[in-house]
Amino acid sequence: MSNFTNNHPKRPPFHRIGVMGRAGKASIVETLNELIRLLKMRQLSIVIDAQTAAIEGILIDGEHTDDSIIITPRHTMGEQCDLVIVVGGDGSMLQAASVMAGTGVPVLGINRGRLGFLADINPDELTEKVGQVLDGQYWLVERFLLKLQIIQNTTNNNTDNALTQILHEDIALNDIVLHAGKSVHTIDFKLKINNKDVYRQHADGLIVATPTGSTAYALSAGGPIIHPTLDAICLVPMHPHTLSDRPLVVAGSSQIMINIHKDNRTQPMVGADGKTSVPLENDQTLIIAKHDKTLLLLHPNSYSFYEACRTKLHWNLYSEEFSLD
Repeated sequence: MSNFTNNHPKRPPFHRIGVMGRAGKASIVETLNELIRLLKMRQLSIVIDAQTAAIEGILIDGEHTDDSIIITPRHTMGEQCDLVIVVGGDGSMLQAASVMAGTGVPVLGINRGRLGFLADINPDELTEKVGQVLDGQYWLVERFLLKLQIIQNTTNNNTDNALTQILHEDIALNDIVLHAGKSVHTIDFKLKINNKDVYRQHADGLIVATPTGSTAYALSAGGPIIHPTLDAICLVPMHPHTLSDRPLVVAGSSQIMINIHKDNRTQPMVGADGKTSVPLENDQTLIIAKHDKTLLLLHPNSYSFYEACRTKLHWNLYSEEFSLD
């Protein structure tokens, strides 16, 4: 399920604020420090995960992080906080999603990446926009995730019943991608949806995306933009060998099954949200379906999905040239 609402049930004020970031840019450290100063000025409890606390240069008013700030392992952030603020790009938000999904603790993003469809607060608006959220002025958004399982089917010789062994599991907020790794060969695979045959495909791979992920890798492969409120899953072939193959949007309740054909000549790989990929063999099945966990996102009241598309995808680049006035 994925819902926008500004008429959310009244949540108590946020008191324990988690802070997460990723090393790599001096600008991220600057924004982390600015955020921490803001939270201290508001006399809020601050919880920083150990990975973020280890980033060189995190200062508070010229001093290293003091004892009033709690440092905790990242996987316990959901137990320690009532709001988590992430400084970084959408990749940082995806990392946070894997930890915060199912906790009921909302996540807010300050963008220090490139596009920032998930982390949508600009750093120069940090004080204003984060302040609004802390004052209770925000949109509460629920985004669903996908779960992947790679299973190996064996046959019981006595009953001929299929036995299922789960070899690998993972979750994704954006997408699950079947790809050919470093190979230049296409993948030969079969697709079923709700146990119904769909097609046999020769392609560089297949992107299975949530509405959240429709503006990420799936978009670059020619997939549609899906509004985050829709309960849908998008399947986007990557460079299909048949020109008639097109992206397919199915119900969010669908179960997607992928099998590698016996004539396939390369090693297919499967990855979730850009994490390390694992191989998929032709005697295994990849199953993708909606996860039972969801992620809560917060946006400032001024947030607009369409405005995000206009500005981040440059829809209005030639607005004056094509003006109807």
